Amino acid sequence: MHTVIKNGTLLTPNGPVRADLSMADGKIAAIGAGLSGDVVFDADGCLVFPGFIDAHTHLEMPVAGTVTADDFPSGTRAALAGGTTTILDFATQERDGGTLREALSLWHSRADGRCACDYGFHMALTRWDGATEKELPAVVGEGVTSFKVYMAYDALRLNDREIYEILLRAGELGALVGAHCENGDLVSALTARCRAAGNLAPRYHAIARPALVEAEAVNRFLAIAALAGVPVQIVHLSTAAGLDAFRRARAAGQRVFAETCPQYLTLDESLYDAPPSEAVKYVCSPPLRGREDQKELWEALRAGEIDTISTDHCSFNSKGQKDMGLADFSKIPNGLPGIEHRPALIYTAGVAAGRITPEQMMRLLSEHQARRFGMYPRKGALTPGSDADVVLWDPGYRGVIRAETQLQNVDYTPWEGMEIQGRARAVFLRGELAAKEGRVLRPAGGRYVRRGLPQLG
Repeated sequence: MHTVIKNGTLLTPNGPVRADLSMADGKIAAIGAGLSGDVVFDADGCLVFPGFIDAHTHLEMPVAGTVTADDFPSGTRAALAGGTTTILDFATQERDGGTLREALSLWHSRADGRCACDYGFHMALTRWDGATEKELPAVVGEGVTSFKVYMAYDALRLNDREIYEILLRAGELGALVGAHCENGDLVSALTARCRAAGNLAPRYHAIARPALVEAEAVNRFLAIAALAGVPVQIVHLSTAAGLDAFRRARAAGQRVFAETCPQYLTLDESLYDAPPSEAVKYVCSPPLRGREDQKELWEALRAGEIDTISTDHCSFNSKGQKDMGLADFSKIPNGLPGIEHRPALIYTAGVAAGRITPEQMMRLLSEHQARRFGMYPRKGALTPGSDADVVLWDPGYRGVIRAETQLQNVDYTPWEGMEIQGRARAVFLRGELAAKEGRVLRPAGGRYVRRGLPQLG
């Protein structure tokens, strides 16, 4: 059966095109004028995007004595409703004796047959020894071609020598390594000082993780990468100071890529001054920053320096989870929900506000994600032969974000009451209509994406 989308403005790799698009057998069959098919969708007035990709999610993940509120079914339904057709989650190695094979098997058991959108995995490395090193080629062979290292969190972080050796081995395999860049020793020291002084309110979470803690770790990670001679990625970049370190490395000729997240573009640190029961909702790592940081991040997006926007979706209920740390900020589970609202947030605060163009949004949420993580042009492109993951985006829609109407399985949203412009009118997953106007029609249609090597040119 041929399905045709007519009269839309297609965001293609070569720019916007007013054309029809046909889909058959899960693929984009043709782009052109006057196409016909068995089923026709009128996209008049709509922008037509390749399906959005969220390359940074944490679903069904144990954290701080609890488990994230969203599992793979609820998280991927929410993603699909907003226009995201592929996610990449983090299969995380158990630090004490866990193997990469065990971690990958566990994440498959959580996701396989339960996802509404397509999905793949990064591998988070929490222990580096000969056994872990021997497993890397097999993991890459199964389509997990990107890794993550942590420079913070005592239960996850690695030291500089371990990171250096990981970068060398991953580089030999053609895989990409990203890093959570915060100086873990300084975070621990600052947290201890706050607690010793009796400063336990949620706002001290941010005080214990100042901008310099991120900037130092970004600079150090990029120095390690320069010594290893490999390309790397900075995940969830949040500060102007971290951005400066990133820019210096690029100016020196390093191949380094950066991701930021909607929370660092639309929310700010003043939210931590709310009463503790409200402020706990916004505790994430890195924490929310100042408005000058926001301004610099938007400028870097406009200039094409930061090349992807993902969510770091890590949802916890405000009641029963976040409030475990009401009396001590160090006990608040870190993370925010955002998997459902990212496209609308970026269209509203970015495109509609004149900060970026629709073409830039396409690259930030689709094309660059697919290239960086070995899925292009299968994903992330409106081209014949690509997967028919397509979003009909209605730029005229006006709405308000409300927790009571969201699909994310969490009792709040950080963007409660925010007026948005634009939404996914229809979402196609491999050519099948999978979501319409926020309603998910195919709750378990997702498939595992076996990824190739990253395209880092």
